[in-house]
Amino acid sequence: MSGRVELCGRESEAGAIAALLAGARRGESAVLVLRGEPGIGKTALLDHAEAMAGGLRLVRGTGVEFEAELPFSGLQLLLRPALGCLAALPAAQRGALETAFGLGAGTGAGADPMLVGLAVLSLLTEYADREGLLCLVDDAQWLDRASRDALLFAARRLRAEGVVMLLAARDGEGSFPALGLAELRLEGLRPEAAAALLDRHPLPPALRFRLLAEARGNPLALLELPVALGAEQPGAFAPGALPLTSRLQLAFHGQVGRMPETTQTLLLVAAADETGELTAILRAAETLGAGVADLLPAERAGLIVRGGAEDTLRFRHPLIRAAVYQRAPLGHRLAVHRALAAALQAPEHADRRAWHLAAAATGPDRQAAAALEHTASRARERSGYQAAAAAYERAARLSADPAERARREALAAEAALETGDLERAGDLGRRAARTDAARTDTAHAGAAHAGAAPGVRARLAQVQALADFWKGDYPAAHRRLLEGAALLDDTGSAQAAEMLIQATHTSWYLGERQLAATLERLSALPLAEADPLAPVARFLVHLLTPGPEAGPDAGQGAGRSQPPPLGETLEAVRRRGQVSDQTLLILCGAALARGQDADAYQLATTLAAGHRARGGAGRLPTVLFFMAEGEVFAGRHLDALTTATEALGLAQDTGQRQWVSQFTSVLAYLAAARGDEQACRRHAEAGLAGAAAGVTSPGAPWAYWSLGLLELGQGRAEAALARFERLAREPMRHHICATRSTPDLVESAVRVGAPERAAEPLARFERWAASARQPWARALVLRCRGLLGTDEQAEQAYAAALELHDQDSRPLEYARTALLYGEWLRRARRKAEARGLLNGALEVFDRLGMAPWAERARGELTATGAPDRGPRAGNSHGGQSGQGGPRGQGGQDRGGAGAAAALTPQELQIVRLAAQGLSNRDIAAQLFLSHRTVGYHLYKAYPKLGVASRGELKDLAADLGL
Repeated sequence: MSGRVELCGRESEAGAIAALLAGARRGESAVLVLRGEPGIGKTALLDHAEAMAGGLRLVRGTGVEFEAELPFSGLQLLLRPALGCLAALPAAQRGALETAFGLGAGTGAGADPMLVGLAVLSLLTEYADREGLLCLVDDAQWLDRASRDALLFAARRLRAEGVVMLLAARDGEGSFPALGLAELRLEGLRPEAAAALLDRHPLPPALRFRLLAEARGNPLALLELPVALGAEQPGAFAPGALPLTSRLQLAFHGQVGRMPETTQTLLLVAAADETGELTAILRAAETLGAGVADLLPAERAGLIVRGGAEDTLRFRHPLIRAAVYQRAPLGHRLAVHRALAAALQAPEHADRRAWHLAAAATGPDRQAAAALEHTASRARERSGYQAAAAAYERAARLSADPAERARREALAAEAALETGDLERAGDLGRRAARTDAARTDTAHAGAAHAGAAPGVRARLAQVQALADFWKGDYPAAHRRLLEGAALLDDTGSAQAAEMLIQATHTSWYLGERQLAATLERLSALPLAEADPLAPVARFLVHLLTPGPEAGPDAGQGAGRSQPPPLGETLEAVRRRGQVSDQTLLILCGAALARGQDADAYQLATTLAAGHRARGGAGRLPTVLFFMAEGEVFAGRHLDALTTATEALGLAQDTGQRQWVSQFTSVLAYLAAARGDEQACRRHAEAGLAGAAAGVTSPGAPWAYWSLGLLELGQGRAEAALARFERLAREPMRHHICATRSTPDLVESAVRVGAPERAAEPLARFERWAASARQPWARALVLRCRGLLGTDEQAEQAYAAALELHDQDSRPLEYARTALLYGEWLRRARRKAEARGLLNGALEVFDRLGMAPWAERARGELTATGAPDRGPRAGNSHGGQSGQGGPRGQGGQDRGGAGAAAALTPQELQIVRLAAQGLSNRDIAAQLFLSHRTVGYHLYKAYPKLGVASRGELKDLAADLGL
């Protein structure tokens, strides 16, 4: 579009857009969502932005109401001008985008859907080059789900690419969630602006008055209704008798109705086609008696405009398209869809043809149903799960055979679940179950059929269970998984094992009793020794140690004997075959629960590397949670902060509420450790929010541990004990946080003079530590005994604990024990001995930025007669400046202040990867950013580190924790 687009009454909105365009020219990125009713001026603002974008490159697209079933169709049309830059993308991203667009060369089948979003981000960055880019999307509420999700993922991760994205979406139609993105809501024009716009064309006073009243400041109504109102018969419509959108559609339909009949036919074909491809439109129209000459009246009337190289058509306004299609007689619409299906015979048009066949069907249609099922299968291969669900569902409705209908409804439910559309997945699963039940009842008398096979019914139960789980309804999810597993006989034991392994996860949120019962069922399952799930089951059945009520037979069932090492279990799995990533993740969590931290962290790191290599942004938060837990337990707080910050951003960008809850609670713990009370309470509150009725929030265990640690660090022992006791009761006492916080509970109980309140939790912890067989766990038990014992017992326990502690891999726990022992020695007037321990503890606390604990150690040192060392200066992480280990663990710079201290978590992550020799593009692919954003963060980090280039980063490897 050339020339300036004149706006009336939109000075502030135009100014906001001008500021964004100016930022793009400086290399800054921005996203703005324009919202409002139809005709309110969103398209006009996009036109204005295009006219003012001089010097910036441009991509522009429009969501189409009738193309929502075709995955990535909106995205492909939007990015068509930029496809020449595909070769510059990393191979995995290029393959994912080529597969999504059906370009034939793609190798990204089955890739994480968010990999397409990352590819979109990279492609926009490449196309922007040094000039900058303006990306315009109209009617975003009608984008297909796959396009929408990919575009929003890219939008949320724009930083410093010089890309401005303007997205226009209607109120009340379709769905375009844009949580976290800047929005601008357009209201009706002010009265003076509305009058000025209307007065561009002289009108009789009465008509002018009526129009101003009915238009309510809507610019499109002010421009389009005068002709329609002037042509109405008196009294045809009372003012306000119809909604404004309907009045506008009638106005446009009136214009269409005055076109020649063949032109109306051609317009209906164009309205029914989702691409605007002129060749296909004319081919279909020809069979209905219309030709290219019939375009001219519509073009002269301004109803349609030709696209770029005259090979596409688009309607001047989406309401014109809606008026043409929705107000056409049903018979005409059916004929048009049949004509388009016949015109789209080429293999590359198979998906479009299938949907036109479905739209032309008036009842069950085997051909259309089969074509749609093939379309659904292709969509699934391209990660277009929403489109697959829609195609399977429509295919089911066109299926005359109840068995086929139930099968396709089940497939639709599975595809809907993969999109995260939990309500739809649940509804489709229930519908498939009802279809199967009705079929069973009908066939019962003849005994010809007995309903779906147990495996199919179990699969349906699994789909519904997962939908319930992600909605937070853990009891319902758990019940369905158990019921589904019970449907399977011995021949289906592998599928039953998979469901019971998932039920182990759901029962984790319900309580120890439910978890024990589930593990008992898993233990009794007759799995073939060659099944790769057999070693998994053997590992999981040891998840619980015998509880306090255990009798002489407590070694049986879920708590029997000792768990095998995770490494041995994984090797046994590999010898037998493969298991799903979900199963490996459950193994990872179980290993942490059993105290096998090093093996669990190694598995999580391996899985994370695989997800990064494949671009699995959607699956990465789960893995990063286990990594963050391992880093917290090892006292590597800076690493944990970096991991949790990245993962929280990914969880928010991909809509994973469960992990948002978990990671905010982990951040609460890290804030508590450094004494940031405001941040700790804010994060903990977020972690506790959003729980379903009667169900614990996913982030609750970490939130309660965080709040307890905060209170303990601030010297409020009674409040701390109350938090820890909440963890030590059902339904959370079996959780990892409940187990690991027991030493904090014991310390709190001793400080309030109520050691008896720690007796039962400590007994459970001692049994757990004995089962875990880890030196650091035995050291923690000895620390607790030191707190509770007599003077002689305390000294022996503290000394033995320090011998077992590993100062390198778990410096924080060593420092906590050294602090307690030093306090005990100082009270025993053995001040010289106390000083060495207290100095060592203080160094660790200072290095970790744990201000409350450092102050406590500093106070004890002063009480021994040591010179007052004064508090250390803080930094951007609340005083945190390292990992807490020796120099090789990362923490001290040349001056001892911590080279990484001033970096943000993202800067530190990028600097570390750069120091390992990765290029900006490699780093961007791993962190789901653009390479320009990586460069931007490096540019900010260099002065903080005192370096001038990435080559000098290698000299700081130890300081950076490498």
